[in-house]
Amino acid sequence: MKKKNVIKTMILTATVGCMTVLGGCGGSAPAAETTSAAPASNEAAAEVTAADETLSLAYQYGLSYAPAVIAQSEGLIEKAYEEATGAKLTVNWNQMSSGADINTAIASGDLQAGFMGVGPAVTGVTKGLGYKIFTNLSGQEHGMTSNDPSITGLGDLVGSDKQIALVNIGSFQHIILAKALAENGFDAHALDASIVAMKHPDGMAALESGSVACHLTSSPYIFKERDNGDLHELTEVANAYSADKSFIVGIAAEDLHDNKPAVYKALCDGIQAGMDLINSDPEKAASITCELDGNTLEVELDYMKKGVYSADTKGLFDLASFMYENAFIENDPQSYENLVFDNVKGN
Repeated sequence: MKKKNVIKTMILTATVGCMTVLGGCGGSAPAAETTSAAPASNEAAAEVTAADETLSLAYQYGLSYAPAVIAQSEGLIEKAYEEATGAKLTVNWNQMSSGADINTAIASGDLQAGFMGVGPAVTGVTKGLGYKIFTNLSGQEHGMTSNDPSITGLGDLVGSDKQIALVNIGSFQHIILAKALAENGFDAHALDASIVAMKHPDGMAALESGSVACHLTSSPYIFKERDNGDLHELTEVANAYSADKSFIVGIAAEDLHDNKPAVYKALCDGIQAGMDLINSDPEKAASITCELDGNTLEVELDYMKKGVYSADTKGLFDLASFMYENAFIENDPQSYENLVFDNVKGN
């Protein structure tokens, strides 16, 4: 039987309460002042029973997920839970290849949280899969490169038989391709039939071998492709979505948020700690992730500094509205608040 510890919760002053609401997953305060903003108890002076718990979550690969990778490597979520409750939290990490796979696992109850592109996250929330966004994770550079000198812009691809490798239909990369098309006067779905679904590293290999004409990808693969003299970039995609906007977000089951607030808060705090390390000591952070990404420390540090790691979302609702207007999702998100838990800040 799981061991239970009873913690007496002190009544907080109004000032400290305000600080708590302003910090954590949804805050943008400096790392030294950061506190988590998981929901507070309705009974501040009530006894809170803390038990050993298990949390199952999923992430994907690449520097975009660096805060989660650091949290996993350093046991930051587990530490946050134990420090807050005195009990143990076992975190089961699962690496998956797409946001669609994570959505399926969340819907089936196999996962309680995960990290994915903002596009699949919006899809899941508006479909009513039982989760919302609990944090932004990162913003990264995106781009599309080609091995074909005759392709200099999106217009050269529309109506052609040239293939474009990207993660999946409905993926974030697909959505920003559609956004780039729309911003340049084309139908947002004009290149849907040209898409070949491939993981980022497989897409880069296919591009370099000549199996596909183009590859739409993100950090760090876009940096590697830009360094390849045999490839050139189609700038419309990079211009359609900048690195300071939300790319990867964290999602959590509503059941976790509503019924296990201590675990939810530890999840928020642990991921925030991963972001804080990147922003305060990027060299140490890069030393944790470089081997997993297959980069030297110098290269990893350079790539990491090109990303934006913040808990605040940016451009989330605008992208969700674009998705609805262009039939990527069936249900109108209607408001920012419908997409995120109440601790999340941004737009």
